[in-house]
Amino acid sequence: MSVDHAGIATDDAEAMIEQYTALFDCTVAHEETFDGMEISFLDLGNCYFEVIEPVEDGAIAAYLDENGPGIHHLAVETEDIEASLETARELGIDLIDDQPRPGAWGHDVAFLHPGSTGGVLIEFVEH
Repeated sequence: MSVDHAGIATDDAEAMIEQYTALFDCTVAHEETFDGMEISFLDLGNCYFEVIEPVEDGAIAAYLDENGPGIHHLAVETEDIEASLETARELGIDLIDDQPRPGAWGHDVAFLHPGSTGGVLIEFVEH
């Protein structure tokens, strides 16, 4: 497994992307509107920053209302998302997603509850 990306919630993606591309000398690798969010992946070479701005009410809008902008989740790439979920179950970790679901870029994703992972929302990603 390896770190795939850090999801960063913001209410001004354009300004964040402008700042981060200049600061980290990186480029936008992918953009899409998905599940009520504008998503941009910034290529850092060995992983991505996923800049997430809500375009309608939903999980990211609620997160911003409660917490303000910042790191929303950490994503870990796995070659077998079903096996990774089974390992999490065996370890007693509460799952948000019992089964993988479609995510950005068409990847399969599944989230683990932060109450079981030290306060960090973890996303499994299978490319």
